[in-house]
Amino acid sequence: MGNQLDRITHLNYSELPTGDPSGLEKDELRVGVAYFFSDEEEEVDDRTPSDCGFTKELNPAEEGPFSVSEVEYSAFCCQECIFSKLRENEDLNVYSAKTLLTMCKPGDLLELVATAQAPHWAIYEQDDRVIHLHKGEIRKDSLLEISNGRHGRIVNNRYRYRPLHPDLVMQNAVGHLGLSSEEICWTNAESFAAWCRFGKREFKAGGEAHSAQQQYFLKVHLSGSGVHTLVFRSLEDMIRERRRVDASGILKELSLVNGGKE
Repeated sequence: MGNQLDRITHLNYSELPTGDPSGLEKDELRVGVAYFFSDEEEEVDDRTPSDCGFTKELNPAEEGPFSVSEVEYSAFCCQECIFSKLRENEDLNVYSAKTLLTMCKPGDLLELVATAQAPHWAIYEQDDRVIHLHKGEIRKDSLLEISNGRHGRIVNNRYRYRPLHPDLVMQNAVGHLGLSSEEICWTNAESFAAWCRFGKREFKAGGEAHSAQQQYFLKVHLSGSGVHTLVFRSLEDMIRERRRVDASGILKELSLVNGGKE
């Protein structure tokens, strides 16, 4: 514990009230701690499947489904659930990239996962090709190549917004091919891919006006440690923080700092 806390004492954080967005308030108002890190997009690196947190040693050729150790989340805006990643409500199993290709349709939202790394999101086009934000550029690549042995899944229903027609999803994605950092307004692969599918400006950096009346509540579901709630002023801020938590491996420390359970 001491070493873990030493590792994060240089980070800035703020204490935030964490009322239950469902409206079912507890007698006591808990306080969550939100950490804000430098603005860095994840990379699809060269780690092997055994580095990615799967519950057993995997051969990339194996089809799946497989289970991966992940933090679960739900998110709310104005008491409406807008995002859900809960094993009790959905299938969080992952599949090899080769198997995933047999399941995909143009316009599908894909997620490649690995422990201690922010998930990488992409829009499936066709014939093994995906469109995604990578290394500050919107590009088209082979799913088999960018997976680097990682497994993935289709996450069309992760966000609870109404999706665009697949033709419009592809139009959004293809229309931005080749743009680089100076020309784009998304800070990570998830925000870009989600914008392509749902078309909501809130996925863009600075895409929504901040309002005291509109807040986003991110509920972090920690096994054996209850549910911790963080509050954000914009959807983009919430996405970036959730991804940084995934990448940093800081959630165990967060639960210890918060203490208590809902």
